[in-house]
Order: sequence, then structure tokens, then C-alpha cells
Amino acid sequence: MTERKVDDATGVETTGHTWDGIEELNNPLPRWWLWTFYITIVWGVLYTIAFPAWPLISQATGGVLGYSTRGEVAERIEAHEAANAGLVQELNAVELASLAPGDDLHRYAVGRGASVFRAQCSQCHGQGAAGFEGYPNLLDDDWLWGGDLANIQATIQHGIRNETDPDARFSQMPAYGEIFEPEEIDAVVEYVLAFSREPENPDLLPLGEELYLDNCAACHGDAGMGDREQGAPNLTDAIWLYGSDREDVEYSVINARYGVMPAWGQRLSEADVRAVSVYVHSLGGGEVAPSE
Repeated sequence: MTERKVDDATGVETTGHTWDGIEELNNPLPRWWLWTFYITIVWGVLYTIAFPAWPLISQATGGVLGYSTRGEVAERIEAHEAANAGLVQELNAVELASLAPGDDLHRYAVGRGASVFRAQCSQCHGQGAAGFEGYPNLLDDDWLWGGDLANIQATIQHGIRNETDPDARFSQMPAYGEIFEPEEIDAVVEYVLAFSREPENPDLLPLGEELYLDNCAACHGDAGMGDREQGAPNLTDAIWLYGSDREDVEYSVINARYGVMPAWGQRLSEADVRAVSVYVHSLGGGEVAPSE
């Protein structure tokens, strides 16, 4: 052990540590610092007793004050719901098509629907609702199942091609790769693309037309305009859910597509479903209800 000694210049005992000939003095810590340190220890102990602190297997110690951040959030949510209970009741009872932009209830529905959309729908349709490949753009007026409020609500409520809601909207395109020969695939693709662009190989159009009318027109229509009752897309508007390249269209013909949307009526409250329906309808592509 290094022998400690008293520094001649200061009269303070050294610690015995020396670096480059410089000895470390054993000066005590300032008393104010020590007392501050002791207070923080006491404060920490009291805090862990009073508030949730120590993690256990499935939860943390509750603390004698019974404080809970989750409880505080729950109280705020409950207070918010209580404050809007009247509007929620009106929203659940009103005919959505009767809501006029600018009305208090319409503004509430749009605001609430926007929050629901950002939390639940934006992962697929994007924050701005412009969609991605395989997920429809909700800003335009190209609707597979109809763009009026009633149809939007039905799509959100029941979803599409899911296995959880018996009222889910359902349609299925055959995989023609198991039906057509390769040259027939080429002909059908050429004919379908010719609805919206100049054909690259006009010689394939007669065969493509024959195959299309025999196999595809029942859903997409003789003129390729689609059928919303079946969710069959319009092939003439150059709006392609899965891509407009020849390879994309060929893949759709060969393998078919089977997009699935959840039944949000099983996950959201009625008010949330109705609110997000109003919000989506208000984005710019919403349509008026078809006349009876």
C-alpha cells in the first residue's frame, strides 16, 4: 500500500495516488454537495414507494398513491367522449348523405374520421390517401365498389374478400394462366391495353377480342367499362390498381389478384365507421348517391 502523507504546501493529507509527480490531495467533498446527494437518495426511495416504479413479471409496483398514466389517459378519453356524446349520438342517427359541408356535425365527422384514418387506414392508403400499388387511391373518382357515401360506408363496414364478415364484398378473377395458352394470354393483354392506349401488335387484337368477349366481358363489360356491383375495374381509364406496364397487366391475367380489406365494423365503433366514411367521401373523389 502506498504510504499517505501530508502535503507540505496545503497541509492536506494525500490519497497516495501520484501522476507524473503530482500527488492527489484527499480533500473532502463540499458538505452542500454531500447533503444534496443524500437528499436525492431519500427522494428516490420515497418516489419508488409513492409511484409505480419496480418492474415485476407482469406489471410494476403500483405505488401507495395509486397513480397510473394509463388511468390518466383513460380519464381524459372518458372526459372527451362525454363532451362529444351528443355529437356521437347525432352522427349515429343521421342519414350521412344529408350532412352538408360546413355543418357542425359534418365538421365533427370529418375531424373524427381524419383521426381514425390516420390511425387505421393510412398504413395501406397513405397519409394523404393517394394509395400505393395494390391499395386504391381515395382521392380520385375511380371507385371499384362505388364512391357515394353508402357504398363507402359498406366497404369500410364489411371489408373486401375477408373471411371474418359474411357480408364482405366479394369478387374473384380467374387465373387465366391455367386456362389460356401463352399466345392467348398475349392476345388478351394486347386487347385490354388497347382500351386505353395504342396497340403495339394490332395483329393480336382479333383473337384478343374474341377471348375477351367470351371470358372477361361478363364482369368488365363488352366495352371494358367495368361493373361496380362486382368490383370489376374499368379498363378504359388508364387507372391501374396493380400497375399499368404490360408485365403488370400480364401478371394480373395469368395469376389474377386477390386484394383483401379488413371488416372495420368489427374493430371500430359505429361512430368511427360513419366518421371515416364521411372523411373519405370528403377527400375529393366522393360521389353523390345514385338516383333511384
